[in-house]
Amino acid sequence: MDSEATMDGSVRLEEVVMRFGDFTAIDRTTLEIGSGEFFSFLGPSGCGKTTLLNIVSGFLVPSEGQVFIGGEPVAGVPVNRRPTAMIFQNLALFPLMTVFENIEFGLEVRGVGRKQRREVSERLLALVALEGSGPKRVTELSGGQKQRVAIARALAVEPRVLLLDEPLSALDLKLRQHMRAELKAIQRKTGITFIYITHDQGEALTMSDRVAVMSAGRIQQVADPMTLYRAPATGFVAAFVGENNRLEARVIDVEGRRLRLDGGALGELSGHAGEGVRPGNGERVALYVRPEHLRPVAADAAGPRFEARVEGVHFEGAWVMLETRLTASGERLRVQLGHEVSRQSAESLTVGQQLTFGYDPADAVVLPFDGSPLVDQATGEVMESERSAASAGGAHVPPA
Repeated sequence: MDSEATMDGSVRLEEVVMRFGDFTAIDRTTLEIGSGEFFSFLGPSGCGKTTLLNIVSGFLVPSEGQVFIGGEPVAGVPVNRRPTAMIFQNLALFPLMTVFENIEFGLEVRGVGRKQRREVSERLLALVALEGSGPKRVTELSGGQKQRVAIARALAVEPRVLLLDEPLSALDLKLRQHMRAELKAIQRKTGITFIYITHDQGEALTMSDRVAVMSAGRIQQVADPMTLYRAPATGFVAAFVGENNRLEARVIDVEGRRLRLDGGALGELSGHAGEGVRPGNGERVALYVRPEHLRPVAADAAGPRFEARVEGVHFEGAWVMLETRLTASGERLRVQLGHEVSRQSAESLTVGQQLTFGYDPADAVVLPFDGSPLVDQATGEVMESERSAASAGGAHVPPA
């Protein structure tokens, strides 16, 4: 490869397909990842994200298509000769070796001299804030320190692309949050392309320049974190990235990007048109409104509003989460009340209260109804209202 390509950490997947017998793990995928980008694949278990990582690393050979790194095809190039390094979920450190020995292992295999190896390992220990830890054995380190050693070992071989397969999943919440910031800082300092695999949306949104959301072997949307959250392209992305309430409706009228909707028993609703919504009247659609965009309003307030009965009040520190049931349709609605709700009014919230909630139509996105269920982020279970709607044959959907 030429000298320019030597520094290029871009990755391109071109018409990549991965099959295992009759099962298609990765549907036809084309994607470009920029050199020096922190790029994440986000999706539930079994969606194909780790398979894609293994294709880039060379552990798997795609059934069809090609992979390019630095603009050069890597078909036939073995794992140990690709300009990549991988950090596995279990870190794969050598427990009986010292920190120095772990970091220097790859360099020793490549025939690098002892003095140079030590210079590299000391420089990397400084980078990951572990100065003075070189003589320690891995078994003497905390979880976060082991994580940093794994990063230093991967960086020692000077990869152009660092592949990370859910490396923070075994850490507790506080340490995971701390390591997110550490990883982002290290990536910025080194300028290396990071390709990160996770099912944790918080990790993906916090660290990434761009995120690819995957489902069942297909990329649903590729965008920066803010766009993913505010302008999801599909119902799956709307439901998977952050929490959302979904209300089914039909299009009444289109005014630019604003849609007037018939919500059946809920009355007239409104929201801005997302991708794929056709302007024709009567189209069956789904209106997505995030819990934090709902707010208590007067019963006669202007704009979209609906009455709901409070079924649960959960104090979560910076906010209060309400579990409510819509009076008109019986659907579940989650409402997140933040700093705008006074302590006194928050403490007055009780189960059984009837409240009216409204939202700004600019904060609600309308997408084609695709039938995908909403999933509880905490449990992974299909929401109760979705089960009841399915069993009722979608009785609450307004007629055409």
